[in-house]
Amino acid sequence: MLFSSPIFLFLFLPATLLCYFLSPTKLKNLILLLASLFFYTWGEKHLVLLIILSGFVDYSSGLIIERYHKKIGLIISISFNLILLLYFKYAGFLATIVHDFSLISSQTHSTFNQIILPLGISFYTFQTMSYSIDVYRGKIKATTSIINFLTYVSLFPQLIAGPIVRYTEIEKELIKRKVTLEMFYNGIERFVIGLAKKLIIANQCAFLADGIFAMPNDEKSMLIAWIGAIAYGFQIFFDFSGYSDMAIGLGKMFGFNFPENFNYPYISKSVQEFWRRWHITLSSWFKDYLYISLGGNRMSVNRTYFNLLIVFFITGLWHGANWTFIIWGLFHGIFILIEKKFDKRIFQKLPNWFLHIYLMFIITFSWAIFRSDTITDALNYSRQLFNPLTPTNYSYLNFYFTKEVSIAILLALLFSTPLFINFIRKNIYRFNLQNTFHHYIKPMFIIGIFFICYFYIASGAYNPFIYFRF
Repeated sequence: MLFSSPIFLFLFLPATLLCYFLSPTKLKNLILLLASLFFYTWGEKHLVLLIILSGFVDYSSGLIIERYHKKIGLIISISFNLILLLYFKYAGFLATIVHDFSLISSQTHSTFNQIILPLGISFYTFQTMSYSIDVYRGKIKATTSIINFLTYVSLFPQLIAGPIVRYTEIEKELIKRKVTLEMFYNGIERFVIGLAKKLIIANQCAFLADGIFAMPNDEKSMLIAWIGAIAYGFQIFFDFSGYSDMAIGLGKMFGFNFPENFNYPYISKSVQEFWRRWHITLSSWFKDYLYISLGGNRMSVNRTYFNLLIVFFITGLWHGANWTFIIWGLFHGIFILIEKKFDKRIFQKLPNWFLHIYLMFIITFSWAIFRSDTITDALNYSRQLFNPLTPTNYSYLNFYFTKEVSIAILLALLFSTPLFINFIRKNIYRFNLQNTFHHYIKPMFIIGIFFICYFYIASGAYNPFIYFRF
């Protein structure tokens, strides 16, 4: 059930909100739990049992850690979640590797490749593991309420594609929370902004990117190849940050404050800064639960570099069971090592405009790898990015550069930086328009973009959700 679908916007969400606010305080978490399980069951059917099972295992692991044996409880939690990931997400990938060495039959290989990937498994397994690890480290007490814990695990606003919410971040809100009128309005506002990012910008960029990546390689000119990579960069950013905005907005409607997941990553001046701004909850998860566990930067320089490469290898693998994801992760990791190695000698002496161009070149090139289905596809596409000999097919570009796509690209350029927002804020205070803007202009703007979004929904426009595959 997509957040941008009519069934969610005009049936599921209103019905859930109505039941939630009419129910007594003691039953609110139960209402949210039932709604979340229904939400997931709508698309995944019996696979909802995995979420329930995962919740029960980690709930029990927390109690075992706190009351009986710390290491046994932690081993149960981590082993169970990693087995889930290995079987449902990586079994087919591993079977392909083994099959290439002729170690298993084609029939066995085919069986493993038919395993269905449950939506959101990468997110909810990381959430539940963080709970067990935090209990083990003594950061939180194990909860005794199975309803509260299952509600945390299955919360539908962030169940499918994050942000990755740690139990420590919403522990108090699970026990007691209050939704004010202002908080509810802010939630609606944030949700509509996320919906607009998805429908008005990301989907139109997807139309252009998908068209270019589907072109035969010998027809991709250098210009078309770079346009495709740039369009995909905008697509994945506004698709995923839009989903995060909608999740954060929905959370506020029910009294939860989820962590931010993006902070204008495309204004970064280094790959290190990019990862402090991109998918923030995943980056911080790997830092706190993997990088530090490996020794972090407390050991030798070479060991620190090795730890970073391990983290980015797993970051790539987390995104999907494909060599292109692994190469993409290591590609980012290598540039972070280069930046750390030459930071004081070179990078700190370079002008900001040059560093920004450097960053965007690296990130855009990496998106071509990320978007490719195979290593061969990635190599062929990368070759076209630096091949000036292939002529540009302008009629092809004209077909995909529709009016809607052109507007989306301009909006993507505008809203991928804080310049426009800062300009608006500056002039609001300059001309003393705070009351007028917040009471009249902003609400009308939110209503206006919601109606534009409704037009896209009603017209059945192109509506992929790329982060579901991760």
